[in-house]
Amino acid sequence: QVQLVESGGGWVQAGGSLRLSCAASGRSFRLYAMGWFRQAPGKEREFGAAVTWSGGNTYYADSVKGRFTISRDNDKDTEYLQMNSLKPEATAVFYCAADTRKTTYYGDSLFDNYGYDYWGQGTQVTVSS
Repeated sequence: QVQLVESGGGWVQAGGSLRLSCAASGRSFRLYAMGWFRQAPGKEREFGAAVTWSGGNTYYADSVKGRFTISRDNDKDTEYLQMNSLKPEATAVFYCAADTRKTTYYGDSLFDNYGYDYWGQGTQVTVSS
């Protein structure tokens, strides 16, 4: 009952910046947590960042700490990922995700695919050397 649509992907030179957006609509449940994952060609989808409902708690993969910032605007039902100092290794499809079940409240599920029950279709990010 929740639709997530990503936008903001594109091409950028190494060291540049992009801001991704994920707009939620048609939801029947609170989005207890929202996150961003990425999947490079031939690789497993991996955790990038997550934010709790209030926006007060944010979490990042070690690979993006200090360079990426996740936030959310509940008035617009939208989450954002500001990506700075982009590296070629970041080239991937980025997916936003939402947890409507409180699954992310338990264990390490905030950082794994199984913590989220709604996913967007992804937006391509390409970082050139």
